[in-house]
Amino acid sequence: MFYDPGCFGRVQLGAQPSDVQRRLTALPGEWLEFDPASTSIVVRHVQPTASPSLSTIAGELVRMIAEVPGAQHAAIQGGDLLVHTEGAMHLVRLRVEAGGAIHIRWAHPDYARAQKRPWQRGAHDLVETKVQRLNGEVTFTAADAMKAAAAVQHVADTYEGLYPEGECSTVAAKDGTVTVVLRDVNLDAELLVATLQQHARPNTLAGRFDVASFAAEAPEHLVRFTFEAGAVWLQRPVLWDSDT
Repeated sequence: MFYDPGCFGRVQLGAQPSDVQRRLTALPGEWLEFDPASTSIVVRHVQPTASPSLSTIAGELVRMIAEVPGAQHAAIQGGDLLVHTEGAMHLVRLRVEAGGAIHIRWAHPDYARAQKRPWQRGAHDLVETKVQRLNGEVTFTAADAMKAAAAVQHVADTYEGLYPEGECSTVAAKDGTVTVVLRDVNLDAELLVATLQQHARPNTLAGRFDVASFAAEAPEHLVRFTFEAGAVWLQRPVLWDSDT
């Protein structure tokens, strides 16, 4: 899935008087509109391309909340709008709290606090394989280190991605250790993991590599493969500094 500037989510305004709902419904908007059936601010089905997304959406959100009288703010239940911006490609969260307070927060992907899930080939939503961009370092021991290193190098050198650039270095040591260093390598991550598992002795895989994209991608699509004593884990970065 390639990165696509857009907006997702909704904000529940709760039970509002009919005159307030009429004003909200009549408001013009490029991105947002009021849905009387659910008494929510929702994203329009037809999205524009001319106006900057973040500033336009934030302005429309504030304008719509401003139509709710102060006496009715207690009815606002709140919600989130997630905005994928163009240009700098940020993910931004516009959160309306219960009562109407609005907070804007930029995503800061962080793996240090990310949960680990067991990896299973084909079971995870990853960046499109042809544009995957791999960075990191993995080590393992093999019965035949030279053969194993050559096999990993062959996979990296022969993969037909859209960006045949970057560097994959595989080094076999006399003690049987193979070190794989990835620097902006265009390679199918799951194919690489399967190759590593095929040649590594049990419980010897260690290290990690990150999967990004040569094409523009939203930060929630990023993943990290982590190897610990042979086990393979998948992590998605924590995007927000906190839940507040």
